Amino acid sequence: MATLNQLRRDHANMARLLHILSLRHSTLEQGERPDFHLIREIVDYILEYMDGFIMPLERLYSEHLLAREPEAEALSQRLAVDYKALRERLDLLSETLDMILLDAVVPMERFVADLKTYLDAHLAYLQAEREQLFPFLREYLTEEQQKALLKMLPDGAQANMARLREDHPELYAEFKAAPSPFA
Repeated sequence: MATLNQLRRDHANMARLLHILSLRHSTLEQGERPDFHLIREIVDYILEYMDGFIMPLERLYSEHLLAREPEAEALSQRLAVDYKALRERLDLLSETLDMILLDAVVPMERFVADLKTYLDAHLAYLQAEREQLFPFLREYLTEEQQKALLKMLPDGAQANMARLREDHPELYAEFKAAPSPFA
């Protein structure tokens, strides 16, 4: 059963995906055309993962802690605001990718800037969770409470990495080759 350690592994996995996107960003900055279909796969994966696993889990943690620990409210609200802004950036990036893949005219400078803004925001969000949320959860939740909360997640929420391997083998191979940021 996953606990806070599962969230730490998921953070490392997300950071690896962001590393792959940052490599594509570098390709764009050098004036080369990256594989936009691969970028689309990564963005789709992140969207599904955020909706299907991270947000329900963090909502459960937040609701549980808010009932017990009043100081959790400020942290929860700050992360919620940051997440909303992050999600808006990711949605904008997704829309722009759709236009590119439909051969619409999209200024590459705009896409490069949008991608960079998103990458910076997501990395900052991961850092805030790692440095603020995880220590807070570690302090206030026992392992049994963590397991109980994880059982409340929607069915299949933890199967995302297996789906990535099956549905997107090229992306998964690159993911496995990416450096682990917390190793």
